[in-house]
Amino acid sequence: MEQHVDFVVISGDVYDSSNISLRAQLRFMDSLRRLGESGIAVYVIHGNHDPLDSVRLAVKLPDHVHVFGGEPSSITAVRRIDGEAVAVISGMSYPTSKVVENIAVHYPAPTPGLYHIGLLHANVDGDPQHETYAPCSRNELVSYGYHYWALGHVHTRRLVHEEPFIVYPGNIQGRHIREQGPKGCYVVDVDDDLNTELLFHELDSMRWTEVVVPVDHCTEVDEWRIALEQQVEAISQDNPEMLSVIRVKITGRSLIHHQLEDGHVLDDLLMELRRREVARGAAVGFQGCVWIESFSLQSGTVVDMEKLLAEDSFTGDLLRLARMERARLIEAENVVKSSLAPLMEHGEIRDILQELEPDELLEWLRRAEEMTLRLLLGESSQKEGAGI
Repeated sequence: MEQHVDFVVISGDVYDSSNISLRAQLRFMDSLRRLGESGIAVYVIHGNHDPLDSVRLAVKLPDHVHVFGGEPSSITAVRRIDGEAVAVISGMSYPTSKVVENIAVHYPAPTPGLYHIGLLHANVDGDPQHETYAPCSRNELVSYGYHYWALGHVHTRRLVHEEPFIVYPGNIQGRHIREQGPKGCYVVDVDDDLNTELLFHELDSMRWTEVVVPVDHCTEVDEWRIALEQQVEAISQDNPEMLSVIRVKITGRSLIHHQLEDGHVLDDLLMELRRREVARGAAVGFQGCVWIESFSLQSGTVVDMEKLLAEDSFTGDLLRLARMERARLIEAENVVKSSLAPLMEHGEIRDILQELEPDELLEWLRRAEEMTLRLLLGESSQKEGAGI
């Protein structure tokens, strides 16, 4: 409405789950009505998270909203100020949650003289980090003759191709720590010669960020605390209009690692920093506040790791095995998964383990390596000290 756009396109996954809440549906309907009152048309496809067979409230959508059905089709969009036809929009909603064939090949041919937009919820060029739904290639989309492909499914903003534009705008709000950085939409301007200009427009109200606060050169925990608070303040200054949620990654090697690993230092510090932000938010609002989601302890004790890895010793063998297992983590049979197998018999633990991401398992392995290393080296030091 502020940008005075002619129409809005939404490329799937309006909702995050096929079990759509009533509250989410009513909020969406309210926004659609507001757009309609300003004469802004809306064109929507549904994706794998909210397919057409989802359970949802049976409501009649306003006339200015067009939802594409389960087969590819096209509709003409008009300029709001004079009603002149300016674009043809083609799209298809997912009938069910899994569409594994290339649906783009069935999209209608472009209409001569008008700007042609394709709404497509798909994994272009087989991004391995996302499920391969409606797979297609960039070269295929380029060859179709459309001017703009508005893509959904991948939540990371990415410009796949220019002329024609093939664009993942990403989602409009990061949902967890793996969806970091600014989130929003593209405002697209097209002139009479069909030249296209894109401007990214931030929409998120809170932002996820991972920050690294190393322990190297810190001889006291308080030195590290001060460095952390300086970074938190810098983030607050950089994002004064929104809430920042951060994960603090603790890296490096230092003598203070023992205190961070064994004691309640991090728990106490987390509670205190959160308390401060709650008090600040209650007083002035949460804009500019920084909430620490968690600490990720990836620091270690002071050792010469390269020397240990080269040693012909039990410790060296163990470290080399751990490094090898890091590389094998994605394979079906590896030490980590076989070690966790007994826990899978417990229902609640099994549910937790099945939701683990590969990077979380990798972190478990790294932490186990550091704890074992510390125990081995500590035991060796004690034996040497006793003359054994």
